[in-house]
Amino acid sequence: MTKTNLITGFLGSGKTTTILHLLANKPADEKWAVLVNEFGEVGIDGALLADSGALLKEIPGGCMCCVNGLPMQVGLNTLLRQGRPDRLLIEPTGLGHPKQILDMLTAEVYHPWIDLRATLCLLDSRQLLDEKALNNDNFRDQLAAADIIVANKQDRATSESLAALQLWQQARGDGRELVSTEKGEISPELLDRPRLNQRELPSSAEHDHGHAATPGLAALSLPAHQRWRRSVNSGQGYFACGWIFDEETVFDTVGILEWARLAPVDRVKGVLRIAEGLVRINRQGNDLHIETQSTPPPDSRIELIHSDEPDWNVLQSSLLSLRLS
Repeated sequence: MTKTNLITGFLGSGKTTTILHLLANKPADEKWAVLVNEFGEVGIDGALLADSGALLKEIPGGCMCCVNGLPMQVGLNTLLRQGRPDRLLIEPTGLGHPKQILDMLTAEVYHPWIDLRATLCLLDSRQLLDEKALNNDNFRDQLAAADIIVANKQDRATSESLAALQLWQQARGDGRELVSTEKGEISPELLDRPRLNQRELPSSAEHDHGHAATPGLAALSLPAHQRWRRSVNSGQGYFACGWIFDEETVFDTVGILEWARLAPVDRVKGVLRIAEGLVRINRQGNDLHIETQSTPPPDSRIELIHSDEPDWNVLQSSLLSLRLS
């Protein structure tokens, strides 16, 4: 049986960073796998996790519980039966609802395959001051479904958000563990904590997603001889637009960082080729994190998410102008 954990959390809470930390600190003799789902179509998290050493399956474009969960079932079955990992980490989109996923994982058909352990929910305490997050059913239900809540990004917390976190913890009063950390640095031992089966989980609110194309089991890729491609997606009050560029496209380093910093959107995530090699961009609100390395990625991908629909054409025009090649 494969030890399995659901790692949830709202947009920008640090799920992928946390999973990268866990993979870097896993037991050397174990084989781990990640099933990752993204709201957009271009597969940024898959690109971030590609060099982690884990088996990886992506479900881009929407959430795992859509289409009767078929994309998730196919990806899950492939990892379990072909990969046979010692541990499986499942990362749903930040706009995904956990109940359908947990219902699927606890279904009788998976009893011989899955040993479901604690569900972790990442929380940026500043989200407790954000009315849009507080009023989002998925945000509330992700926290309700968690066995362990990880108060991440404590290095970015304010006195107001810390006070809100303390009040929220006192109000729930259910004894579930709250772990405070920054940069997703949690102990892998948390993954072996048991599930709290006695809680009744809320059902999801009705939701839908709009897609430019039918979602598949692999992230968006480029047809032969096409230099770049754009894909849009929407649902649950959010809009996403992503671009993927071929391996020959190189971006101006300063220009792409300024474009990511100033883009009038809530969320920016990307892995791009620059003259120096590779730059990873992760922006939530005004928090911008960048990381570079000399080895370039096989292609360039960047995605924007916002609570209103921006003028994607204007953003695209300025993005295209930053290509060096």
